[in-house]
Amino acid sequence: MAKGTPGFFDVDERLAALSAKGDDLERLNGIVDFEMFRAALETAVPRGDRSRGGRPPFDHVLMFKVLILQAMHALSDERCEYLIKDRLSFMRFLGLGLSDPVPDANTIWTFREALKRANAVDVLFQQFDAALRDAGYLAMSGQIVDATIVAAPKQRNTEAEKKAIRQGRIPDDWKSKPNKLAQKDRDARWTIKYTKAKPSEDEAPRVDLAIPTFGYKTHVSIDRAHGLIRKWTATHAAAHAAAHAAARLEEVLDRTNTASEVYADTAYRSAKNEELLSRRGFVSRIHRKKPKGKPMPERTRIANAQKSKVRSAVEHVFAHQKGLMGLFVQTIGLARARLKIGLANLAYNMRRFVWLRERGAPA
Repeated sequence: MAKGTPGFFDVDERLAALSAKGDDLERLNGIVDFEMFRAALETAVPRGDRSRGGRPPFDHVLMFKVLILQAMHALSDERCEYLIKDRLSFMRFLGLGLSDPVPDANTIWTFREALKRANAVDVLFQQFDAALRDAGYLAMSGQIVDATIVAAPKQRNTEAEKKAIRQGRIPDDWKSKPNKLAQKDRDARWTIKYTKAKPSEDEAPRVDLAIPTFGYKTHVSIDRAHGLIRKWTATHAAAHAAAHAAARLEEVLDRTNTASEVYADTAYRSAKNEELLSRRGFVSRIHRKKPKGKPMPERTRIANAQKSKVRSAVEHVFAHQKGLMGLFVQTIGLARARLKIGLANLAYNMRRFVWLRERGAPA
C-alpha cells in the first residue's frame, strides 16, 4: 500500500477516535430511528420505472439524512456534497464507505424539491413528534408561543417594483427578463425589528433601535417541560409585526399539552386572542401592554417579569437555530422557505431529544 493511503484499520481507528471525542452524529444515529420516516419519504418521492436499467437511485432515508445534515450545519448543496466526501463523521452518519457513491448537489436539490412539491415536511415533523410522545416526552407544563425573523438575501428593488410585489403582481420590467424573475423572491418581505435600549447607569435616556430586516418568519409553540417544538408555521416577515404575530396564534396552539397555560409576549395580546384562548380552554399568560400615556402599573410589571422567566425558554430555541445551526433562507419563495424552516425545526427537535435522553430528563 502506498505511503499515506488509508487502510481499513486506519479508518476504523480514526472513527473510534471520533467516537471517543464525542461524535454528535453518532449519538443521533444511535437514538433516533430514521427508518420511521421511510414510508412517508417513499410516498412523497416516488421512484420511476427502473426496468430499463440505469444507475440505482439513492436510498430515501439516506437522502433525508443528507437534508438533516444540511439543516444542522447550514450547508448549501455543493458544500454538503463536498463535506460528505471529506468528513468521516458524515460518512458514518449516512452509512457510506470510502468507495461508495455520494449524492451530488443536483441530486440533493432534486430530492428536496420533491419533498417541497409533496408538502411532506409537515408529515415528517408530526411523525417525529409522535415518536417523542411514544418515548415518554409528552407536551407538559403549558406552552410558550413566539416568532422570530429568519433572514433571506436582501432584494434591491425599486419603489415601483416593491409596490407591484405587495399587490401580488409581477413588475412589468421583470416579465421580459425570465432570468431576473427567477432570481427574485416575491414572497419574502421587509419588516422592522425593534431592540429595546437598556437603561444606562447614569439614567440618561437611550434610543431604541429599529433594524430593517428582510426575509421570513417562523412561528413556534414549545412545551414548557422539555423545550421541544410542538407546533409551527412559517410566513413572510409581515410589515405589521404585532398584528401578524397575533393572527398566527391559533395555528400554533398545541391542544395536546397537559397544562392549559399559554405564555407569549405583548405582540399576541388582543381581545380576539383572549377570547380564543378562553373558548379553547386555555389560560392566558400573555404579557400585558403598558397603558398609553401612563406608567406601567407595578402589579402588571411584576407579573410580566414572572412570565418573562418562563417565556425566555423559547429564545434559547431561536438562538440555537440561528447560532449553532446557522438558520438562513437562501432559497426563493415561501414554499421552499417553509421546507427549510420545517427541516430546521425537525433537526432541532432531534438534537434536543438526544440532549434530553443523555441527561436522563424525566419523561
